[in-house]
Amino acid sequence: MSVEERLKDVRSRIETVERQAKRPAGSVTLVAVSKTFHAEQIRPVILAGQRVFGENRVQESQGKWPELKAETTDIELHLIGPLQSNKAADAVALFDVIETVDREKIARALAEEIKKQGKPIRLYVQVNTGMEPQKAGIDPQETAAFVELCRRDLGLLIEGLMCIPPADENPGPHFALLAKLADQCGLQRLSMGMSGDFETAVEFGATSVRVGSAIFGVR
Repeated sequence: MSVEERLKDVRSRIETVERQAKRPAGSVTLVAVSKTFHAEQIRPVILAGQRVFGENRVQESQGKWPELKAETTDIELHLIGPLQSNKAADAVALFDVIETVDREKIARALAEEIKKQGKPIRLYVQVNTGMEPQKAGIDPQETAAFVELCRRDLGLLIEGLMCIPPADENPGPHFALLAKLADQCGLQRLSMGMSGDFETAVEFGATSVRVGSAIFGVR
């Protein structure tokens, strides 16, 4: 299948689950994960109508996205990988949405840069639903307090929550936990689900899914 056909297939599968779950058509945003792919591999996906993309690394993104965004001005770029505080300025300058706010240090660095650059960035708090020591993210029990800190003390625009369930576990309970935490925090948006489990994520209320290999193929 071509990249255009794979994109169409993923969109069709999202629409099918939306219908089955009795959710409004178009309620799930597809974030096409273009990490490790070059600009010439991304352009066909843009030409096929995709406008929301996700990248893992600030430095890699700087090498391709300024040009691509200049060519297609309505692109929305999400940072979905871990962010170091020394990259906060570059991240705020390039990205429209940052999904990996996971500790107070990075929240404060972002607040400072957002104020300095005068650019309102939409943010998601990453939750470590599996409490995996090697994985980034706020402890589920600390999520509500951290969201409150970001909003009240730092004035950040926290739009939703994001998670990456443990690879060897059923993702359903993790998606359900994220939805419950978002509800407790009064947040409407849930970024959850990747190539292997995005349909399950849609069933559990995902408002955006991050799909890479199912669109671009294996890296």
